[in-house]
Amino acid sequence: MIIPGKAKAVFLAVVAVFVLGIWDSAQAVRLKDVATFSGVRENQLVGYGLVVGLDGSGDSQASPFTLRSMSNMLEGMGVSVNPADLQPDNVAAVMVTANMPSSARPGSKMDVTVSSMGDADSLMGGVLIQTPLSGIDGNTYALAQGQLTVGGYSVEGDAAEITTGVPTGARIPGGATVEREVPYRFNTQDDIVVNLNMQDFSTTSQVTESINEHFGQNLAHAKDNSTIRVDIPDGFQGNLVPFMAALENLQVSPDSPARVVVDEKTGTVVIGENVRLSKVAVSHGSLTVMVREMPDVFMPLPFTDAPPVIAPETEIDIVEEEQHLTIIEGATINELVEGLNAIGATPRDLISILRTLKASGALHAELEVI
Repeated sequence: MIIPGKAKAVFLAVVAVFVLGIWDSAQAVRLKDVATFSGVRENQLVGYGLVVGLDGSGDSQASPFTLRSMSNMLEGMGVSVNPADLQPDNVAAVMVTANMPSSARPGSKMDVTVSSMGDADSLMGGVLIQTPLSGIDGNTYALAQGQLTVGGYSVEGDAAEITTGVPTGARIPGGATVEREVPYRFNTQDDIVVNLNMQDFSTTSQVTESINEHFGQNLAHAKDNSTIRVDIPDGFQGNLVPFMAALENLQVSPDSPARVVVDEKTGTVVIGENVRLSKVAVSHGSLTVMVREMPDVFMPLPFTDAPPVIAPETEIDIVEEEQHLTIIEGATINELVEGLNAIGATPRDLISILRTLKASGALHAELEVI
């Protein structure tokens, strides 16, 4: 969206970024970009394992679970060892996670994420030992193993340390092999449930009408403000792939409530398209108080033992910017921005102004501060 020439360009060039518009209601998007479908989802898997081959950056003796895990692993290989005698410097205990799609079959590969559990400094150069990955039902669905890919590094000396990224987290592309498929038969469904990413009655109604119009049948039925049940036509029974392809590529125009999102940490302000502002008078200014200490030092007379005398001197300056009331009435985003720019608001100041406008009832939008 282009801000008219009246708006100050410097307003967009300061530390914060002012983003206009979250959704453009005149531009349609695909249904699969704003919704998910029943039966087409990922299943989260998790496992506990060990990473070996580290160059002294592994867990210390302060991680007893690492010592116990090493002892149990060696005992499983026929090597009996006392955990107290182990040095885990080159080993790290990790949690391994993966997202398994419902269409995954035994033998297929998927990526895994490896995260340190103990006090290891880095997983750089490590190798994950075979780790079972289980679902919420306790069954093992995949096995993970392989060389880690670390996106960060850590260098440490006697008096300094440099860390870039997160060296205690890593990934293994294609590091897990599916051993058991999810017991779900996609083609046997009688209906599909569409879950919209936003909870909005207008969008749900529009999507329902679009589905029925596209297929020429009364297939879609809205269950609530974000859930739509779609019956499977007779011609697609047992063959849902072409039906799903047509359904997910259906063009819709999502609507969204008026919302202003503010990030106080960065000064970022995002104003939605539907935000409106009632006619209101706003004055914005600042008071600056500068205090400077400039002490005078008087030296004693020659050939005397008197110490120097320090006479304090303080200078105080007060600067108050003159600001006049400005009438702001925003029927559109451009008018709202022009009005805020007219009072010389920077993005940091804009946060306070928006809060005040919301408190006065002039801002007709949800104000969310993150």
